[in-house]
Amino acid sequence: MTDIAPIRRALISVSDKSGLLDFARALAAGGVEILSTGGTATALREAGIAVKDVSAHTGFPEILDGRVKTLVPQLHGGILGRRDLATHRAQMAEHNIAPIDLVVCNLYPFEATVARGASYDDCVENIDIGGPALIRAASKNHDFVTTVTDVAQYADVLAEFTACGGTRQALRRRLAGEAYARTAAYDAAISTWFAEQNQIPFPPRLAFAGTLRQTLRYGENPHQQAAFYGTDGRYGVATARQVQGKELSYNNFNDTDAAFECVAEFDAPTVVIVKHANPCGVASGADLAGAWDLALRCDPVSAFGGIIAVNRTLDAAAAEKFVSIFSEVIIAPDATAEAQAIVARKKNLRLLLTGGLPDPAAAGRTIRTLAGGFLVQSRDAGRIGAAELKTVTERAPTAQELEDLIFAFRVCKHVKSNAIIYAKNHATTGIGAGQMSRVDSARIAAWKGAEAAKAAGQDTALTIGSVVASDAFFPFADGLEAAIAAGATAVIQPGGSMRDQEVIDAANRAGIAMVLTGMRHFRH
Repeated sequence: MTDIAPIRRALISVSDKSGLLDFARALAAGGVEILSTGGTATALREAGIAVKDVSAHTGFPEILDGRVKTLVPQLHGGILGRRDLATHRAQMAEHNIAPIDLVVCNLYPFEATVARGASYDDCVENIDIGGPALIRAASKNHDFVTTVTDVAQYADVLAEFTACGGTRQALRRRLAGEAYARTAAYDAAISTWFAEQNQIPFPPRLAFAGTLRQTLRYGENPHQQAAFYGTDGRYGVATARQVQGKELSYNNFNDTDAAFECVAEFDAPTVVIVKHANPCGVASGADLAGAWDLALRCDPVSAFGGIIAVNRTLDAAAAEKFVSIFSEVIIAPDATAEAQAIVARKKNLRLLLTGGLPDPAAAGRTIRTLAGGFLVQSRDAGRIGAAELKTVTERAPTAQELEDLIFAFRVCKHVKSNAIIYAKNHATTGIGAGQMSRVDSARIAAWKGAEAAKAAGQDTALTIGSVVASDAFFPFADGLEAAIAAGATAVIQPGGSMRDQEVIDAANRAGIAMVLTGMRHFRH
């Protein structure tokens, strides 16, 4: 067996016809006989490229409305026959099976059909059967057959074909691996769709796939390898166009996603500043520039080197403020030309424009790997409004307190547990995250509010007169008492502790309002 496998006959059957004509024209010019089906054959013929219908090659017509057209021995035998075995060559000759050296096939657009909300029947009809069979057969016999499953592969194949009349083993092996990954992803999409149709959230076997978007310099740490794979079409880092700046790192991707998911929770112009996957400042205002001032005030020290996310088109006034401190990334649905020019002054600052905001209430899954497996859950799409709240104290919250309570609880959803959030006038005034003790989170958040006040030249801690949100219930009254000591006037928490009454009593003694959500927002 030689390294080079010649290409004398090709089978081309594609749904995506991008680049097809130039590719096929180059093959034909090199003396390759082209076999094709249906719409692909028509496109080639109309372009003046010599093509032979598969049915004419096999002597078997397309039947069942095209469901069966390539599932015949004349094709699969021509693909799977080993050229180095005399027995295979003899059987192919006995049954008049001509060898096929190149299979070019991209599959029926099942994923796109599902994405556009097509009917059940349309989705089923867009499940390709013959295509995956051809691809898998060609890939198995990659010692002799070249498999092309993506338009992006045309150039590499043509380069080798032009140089040597065929392809080299290294390329064929690479293409075979990519082909099996494609059919695996295709089947994963189909199995996921069937599970959804059958309302089975956790099927006995779970398959999922992503498309490589970017190989990263390293992972969380320099000794780790990393890459970014895209999956669904939710707006975010995966849909972003990077306008400028250095290449995103693994940590940049993670932190930017955390910031953008958080900012999408709010309707008013909002700024979120994230550091190490935790918000360190969140504020809503009349415009982005005003929201920035309040978000930065919450923790100006942690904001240095952070990620900035906004839920509006980035304008020049906000951009001027954003570039006043060192930041890693700005992510926004869009940006004006003036804002882009301002950000461009910081050549290393990454600017990402996503085209839209993710829906915080959208369904989906989160996946976390463990040793020997992975955990899967539905994403936290829970949202609480005023109608769902239950007042359990003698004093009810004021209208302003109620707005701030809902604001703070939405921020809580995006802060690592145990999470305590102080907020006032739609801006965070202290954030405590990731502590093993809820009372420690309350104290840290209060301390940060005091430090932020000092940085702003104020004598009074930012948390004085704020409301406070807890992502889970207070197991004891001490956590609430720490919040009261920090100056909280109202509290929002899920409730559900065996000591709820003890916590409610502490709130009543302090004269503060408390509402329960009945919904927890742990984030680990």
